[in-house]
Amino acid sequence: MQPIFSPRNLPLLHKFASANVLAAFDFDGTLAPIVPRPEDAALRPATHRLMSELASLCSCIVVTGRGRENMRRKLQGIPLKEIVGNHGIEPWHASSAMRRAVKRWLPILKSELDGFPGVLVEDKLFSITVHYRNARNKRAVHQAVMAVARTLPGAKCLGGKQVVNILTESAPGKGLAVERAREELKCARVIYLGDEKTDEDVFALTGSGRYLTIRVGESRTSQAQFYLRDQREIDRLLRTMIQFRIGR
Repeated sequence: MQPIFSPRNLPLLHKFASANVLAAFDFDGTLAPIVPRPEDAALRPATHRLMSELASLCSCIVVTGRGRENMRRKLQGIPLKEIVGNHGIEPWHASSAMRRAVKRWLPILKSELDGFPGVLVEDKLFSITVHYRNARNKRAVHQAVMAVARTLPGAKCLGGKQVVNILTESAPGKGLAVERAREELKCARVIYLGDEKTDEDVFALTGSGRYLTIRVGESRTSQAQFYLRDQREIDRLLRTMIQFRIGR
């Protein structure tokens, strides 16, 4: 994994950004800073302005673990081509069967985790996220969530930054969703930015030659090619991509 802003890597970013490219972004920890309360997450004004400008110059989508409707409110005014929610489930793979499974799992999770202060069980219609950032004993909560999840019929778990995401076994990943968006928007290349394990599904597509993948934060285990030092560098990256689009 290499820094995207090093002199030897900027020409590759220029090549992708100036092509017929799909720019795809995770939300929490990528476009928006991580905050103690998930509902408070928001783009900084400068990031919102830069995203609006970039989306007017090329095809842009947001690929998030959040529900699609939640994202629409937070991204108002940005001319995105698509918002992909629930880790790739919405809009193409959402089903009534997924919703029924989530409704069955919710009371079980809430009952079993009720004794852990600072834990939030979030219903996202087609998946569930258990947040434990504000819990006192994070290891105990994580172990408890995984133990309960193993008892839920037809469930699978995706890890994250102090969260556990619970989806149906049939749920697609972000990679499938991004590739579908690329095909529907008829883009030749993809620049993808993410920050955690749920984004590895897209980072794994790096070897195709169509994808330039950037992780927020360096990681020895990630399949992403490049990294930003931290979330605060997102505005610099957006400005650079805008300059490359205008200069092409």
